[in-house]
Amino acid sequence: MRGRIDLNCDLGEGFGAWSLGEPGADTALLDVVTSANVACGFHAGDPVLMGATCEAAVARGVQVGAHVAYRDLAGFGRRFLDVPADVLRAEVVYQIGALEALARAAGGRVSYVKPHGALYNAIVHHEEQAQAVVDAIAAVDATLPVVGLPGSVVLRLAEERGLPTVAEAFADRGYRADGTLVPRGLPGAVLTDPDEVARRVVRLVLEGVVTADGGTDVRLAAGSVCVHSDTPGAVDLARGVRSALTAAGVDVTAFAAR
Repeated sequence: MRGRIDLNCDLGEGFGAWSLGEPGADTALLDVVTSANVACGFHAGDPVLMGATCEAAVARGVQVGAHVAYRDLAGFGRRFLDVPADVLRAEVVYQIGALEALARAAGGRVSYVKPHGALYNAIVHHEEQAQAVVDAIAAVDATLPVVGLPGSVVLRLAEERGLPTVAEAFADRGYRADGTLVPRGLPGAVLTDPDEVARRVVRLVLEGVVTADGGTDVRLAAGSVCVHSDTPGAVDLARGVRSALTAAGVDVTAFAAR
């Protein structure tokens, strides 16, 4: 084997009668990925969908992660909210706890925490909110790995607190030269060509390099790679990435199960 990598995906991002992505995409993606970031009800998800997603993940041996977010159903958690630290801490604890109960009912458990959307991006630099997220995770279970952007404040604070950390890269998102993501809505923010995405991920895993906008090579050391379920053609993207990694001799396995 030429290394190993976790393949994760954001799942369970519907709500009530509303669904996200292509019909049947979540089930198909669970047959490909090794870790499932399950929406915890704040940016998407409801108890029925959360429980069903956990059951489907557990049945396939896929690790369940708490995909915590700002309380922002209307904005799908992609708008920054200036939430006081004590409120954010309580809300993250609440989300992890809700998913943990449903995961246990499905015969599994929450194996890691990955913030979503605007919260994920904010705690790359926002010290106060990053500390609130770390405090929340530590209060629930200090053995839970924290997934975040390489070089982010939240990963630094988690390491200082003694929490396990996993640096993450994105298969279907464009990068800027500083290693942050191209903001959604800008050209090059979302990548949808399966061959291009697969090549990028293989190079990332084997060489630790991704090409940013403008053609600059950026070094990234990642333990997990994400494919978003709402990216057009997400199932084909994920299948292509996994197939290319396997063909390159990479062991695709969940970090939380190592």
